[in-house]
Amino acid sequence: MEDLIPKLPLAEWIDVFVAWLTSNLSGVFQVISVILRGVVDGIEWLLILPPPFLLILLVALLAWKTSKWRVALFAVLGLLLIWNLGYWEHMIKTLALVLTAVFVTIVIGIPIGIWASQSKRVKQVVTPILDLMQTMPAFVYLIPAIFFFNIGVVPGVFASVIFAMPPTIRLTILGIQQVPEDLIEATNAFGSTTKQRLLKVQLPLAMPTIMAGINQSIMLALSMVVIAAMVGAPGLGTEVYRAVTQIKTGVGFEAGLAIVIIAIILDRITQNIGKKKQGGTH
Repeated sequence: MEDLIPKLPLAEWIDVFVAWLTSNLSGVFQVISVILRGVVDGIEWLLILPPPFLLILLVALLAWKTSKWRVALFAVLGLLLIWNLGYWEHMIKTLALVLTAVFVTIVIGIPIGIWASQSKRVKQVVTPILDLMQTMPAFVYLIPAIFFFNIGVVPGVFASVIFAMPPTIRLTILGIQQVPEDLIEATNAFGSTTKQRLLKVQLPLAMPTIMAGINQSIMLALSMVVIAAMVGAPGLGTEVYRAVTQIKTGVGFEAGLAIVIIAIILDRITQNIGKKKQGGTH
């Protein structure tokens, strides 16, 4: 078979393409790197500014307002445990990385989802790209990320964005397309423009589904923390990675537990925001 059909030089083509991007768009990548680094540093500064007990109180109040008191109690106990174990600064760095990745995901993903929901052709183009993004092993994203942004937090954010974006786009499309047809016909009957229909009917009704997509993106971005540590991104992932390389089971469990606590808190808060929005739309 190999003699009859010569092997396609796919790897060489990809290498040439990446090299072309690196040499011709280095200025663009530098600007993106500066912006992402600035956003990460800004979020980190905001989170590290208040004393730990004050940030714990603020998170607990947010959890109590959006969720049940049990979630607020879990947030207090969980964050106190992280502080007690000495992973507070690592947690802040991890949160800054995750929140930056989710912010970029929302800014890029929701407009693409809206566009795809309004155009079948765009959806046909976007869908296979999302399939590729979701099924490609996460480690593969680190290779071009290192080429474009070197080592540090920025390639970690870049890889997290690519890995975490598909749910936001998919569920934005789904949420808008699930708006009842009779409501769309009613808005058309009243002479609404496409913009008015989108902003006043489709997006508000689709918001619970969009929030579910953002929730999934947060979880996926958080799952990239350890992988991002392999390219120099700081935070709890670094501690887990170090524990793996040095075979320190206890340290790995502590850092892993801290990641689980953050994941549960973020998951419950964003889930309940979506549910409250859903309740408000009825």
